[in-house]
Amino acid sequence: MSTEPIKGPASYFPSIEKKYGRPIAEWQQIVRDRFPAKHMDLVSMLKAEHGMGHGHANAIVAYVLSKEKA
Repeated sequence: MSTEPIKGPASYFPSIEKKYGRPIAEWQQIVRDRFPAKHMDLVSMLKAEHGMGHGHANAIVAYVLSKEKA
């Protein structure tokens, strides 16, 4: 098991789960359910419909979109 700290968007996941009370998998599915959509449209949706802060919303969207392209 690596002792490297988690970097990038996933580093936000523990605080997102704690603050908004849902597992990351649920937030990721909410984003996927809105496909196809642009990055900032997805961020805006999380902010407007779920009261999420910009940094947290951006982290989830960036992570999901990076996995979809892989």
